[in-house]
Parts: sequence; C-alpha cells; structure tokens
Amino acid sequence: MVMEIEKTNRMNALFEFYAALLTDKQMNYIELYYADDYSLAEIAEEFGVSRQAVYDNIKRTEKILEDYEMKLHMYSDYIVRSEIFDAIAAQYPKDPYLQEQISILSNIDNRD
Repeated sequence: MVMEIEKTNRMNALFEFYAALLTDKQMNYIELYYADDYSLAEIAEEFGVSRQAVYDNIKRTEKILEDYEMKLHMYSDYIVRSEIFDAIAAQYPKDPYLQEQISILSNIDNRD
C-alpha cells in the first residue's frame, strides 16, 4: 500500500512537470488514473476503448515520464532546491534579504 501511494505521488509530481510533453490522450489517462483515482475500467468506458488499451497506454506513459525525468531532472532538481531553500530559511529566519530572495525563487518554482 505504501509503495502504491509513493508511486501515485511520484507520478502526479512527474505529471506536473512534464504534462505539456505528453499527448492529449496520455495526459487524460494519467490524470484520470493518478489524480482523479479512476479505475482502468472507468477510463476505458469514458473513452470507448478496452481496459487493456488503457492499461498499456498508462504503462507506456509512466515509462515516458520516468525517461523525461532521467534526462531532464526537473522534479529531482526541484526537490533539492526546496530542501536548500528550507534550510536557508531556517538558518537565517531574521535575514530579510535572504527571506526575500527565497520568496522570489520559490515563486519561480511555484512552491507556494
């Protein structure tokens, strides 16, 4: 169960970073399956295709998302930046300059 939750969280995160690189069908299936918790059967019914076709598409798309992350590192870089921002903010809570810079960088990353 924990592995499923971790996988769901990871797929949702990768989807946020790389959705624009997917086809409309890939985006729809992944979003319905991972973000909206639809079953394979529900997605199949929605799009008038077989459950197997949905399953195959989702598995392929998961691999595509992982491949993008392996090549581009957008998600893992975001995690590292977040940890660094949090550490600096905690170390220098009264430094208005650093807090402002962290705020600007966080807005760029949409961390808020």
